[in-house]
Amino acid sequence: MGSVSDHDAVVIGGGTNGLVCAAYLARGGASVLVLERADEVGGVARTAQIAPGFRAPALLHTVERFRRSIVRDLRLESRGLEVIRPPVTAFAPAREGEGIAVYPDPRATAEGLRSRSARDSDAFGSFDRRIRSIASFLAHVAATTPPDIEAPSLADAMTALRLGRALRRLGPRALHETLRVITMPVADLVGDALGDELLRGVVAARGVALTAMGPWTPGTASVFLMGSVGGGGAGGDTAYARGGPGALATALERAGRALGVEVRRAAEVAAVRTRDGRAVGVALASGEEISSRVVVSAIDPKRTLGLVDPVVLGPTLLWRGSNIRTPGAVAKVNLALSSAPPFRGLEDPTVLTGRVVVAPSIDYLERAADDHKYGRASAGPFLEVTIPSLTDPTLVTDGGHVVSVLAHHVPFAPRDEPKGKNAATKMRDAIGDLVLKTLEEYAPGLPDRVVARQILTPSDLEREFCLSGGCIQHAEPGLDQFFAWRPLLGHARYRFGVPGLYLAGAGAHPGGGITGAPGANAARQILADLKRG
Repeated sequence: MGSVSDHDAVVIGGGTNGLVCAAYLARGGASVLVLERADEVGGVARTAQIAPGFRAPALLHTVERFRRSIVRDLRLESRGLEVIRPPVTAFAPAREGEGIAVYPDPRATAEGLRSRSARDSDAFGSFDRRIRSIASFLAHVAATTPPDIEAPSLADAMTALRLGRALRRLGPRALHETLRVITMPVADLVGDALGDELLRGVVAARGVALTAMGPWTPGTASVFLMGSVGGGGAGGDTAYARGGPGALATALERAGRALGVEVRRAAEVAAVRTRDGRAVGVALASGEEISSRVVVSAIDPKRTLGLVDPVVLGPTLLWRGSNIRTPGAVAKVNLALSSAPPFRGLEDPTVLTGRVVVAPSIDYLERAADDHKYGRASAGPFLEVTIPSLTDPTLVTDGGHVVSVLAHHVPFAPRDEPKGKNAATKMRDAIGDLVLKTLEEYAPGLPDRVVARQILTPSDLEREFCLSGGCIQHAEPGLDQFFAWRPLLGHARYRFGVPGLYLAGAGAHPGGGITGAPGANAARQILADLKRG
């Protein structure tokens, strides 16, 4: 490669974080090229056709955690993004036909609980306020570049002071409460406040969603609390992008192009090129080489390290990188239905417009995780279900509905995985049948309305979305892979592996989901480094 770089930054991966990072870099004056191996951008935030006339989220289905400041900064609404916020956040169905609805307004949730549990009705408001208070502090944490614990700088000290001031503003009681609960299991956090088992299940499920952890795992309270950053409180939040999550990716691509970002599809990166131990560009699978001042990876950390010459990385970093925990635990099931799901005893169909959470109790969630721990697909899966076509009819063209299901817990390679010819197809069919059987307990007759279905196992997710181990969050969000330890101690400040290489995907702080936060945070650090030369 020549001495003059083709670009200031090359971004590997055109998912939401990669597109956010690229747009902010361009906004800061950098010349940026995004390389996406697939034929469309979006990564886990794509919209897929599952049958003629039916479109559904390819993987993740809601966008409520997407950082609102990014929407403003990049003017995404003027680029075609329309966010739909349904009147109900979540609904927990019950086998006997009665369920619990969780609303955006905690007072409405509390009022709905009155006839079921006066104690929980009285307790829900105060619990919601506690969660919002702690989440207000964690919002500062999420927007902060983690400190260099091994060699802290003056800037790290100033960051610590700012976080300390934010923590003190909560008041002495809230400060102690925050420090106490952040390492707790979500089962303790929720169980201490609420008594109804169904209510506990739907609330605690947010602490284990998209993970391989059970609600009694220490640190799942922090997963739950980070999910409340930006709003939502105890019940969380739910929002859809009209047209599916791919509409968010399209708006981000338009914003980036308007700022000068070049986006290339079907451009698979085969290697990160280095010179004198520093990243200086990439080589494509086609053989083309592209030089740049810095390389930004929005793919997962394990795959990122795999692109770098192992001699340059050295054996220690290779060993540490191989131990980043990336357990596949979630299967994706999309259903095309001839009509809306017939949930038992349902009087108001609007309660189905948010997340429908099949998690009847904390113990149910724990048993599902136990199955995964011992290498089995859960016999009683925890399901997070959305029916986005109820609020977004653009997803279907000739009537009917689409159902998007995140099924927990399914190991990457179950011990009871079918063998022989067509084993992968048999595995998908078994998961699809299990999901339908589970849903039929709450919605009798639902399988009869299925027009088509699409099933992706964790191994499919690894292949289709380049997710190591099928881990949707790029790295398990446990306490040992959180904040200054995400993805590795000493590599949590977005500078990753070798000088000139940065990590901007969900494997970086503050973690997974469709948030855009890692990409925005990384861009801030990269721009500062580019200005320093």
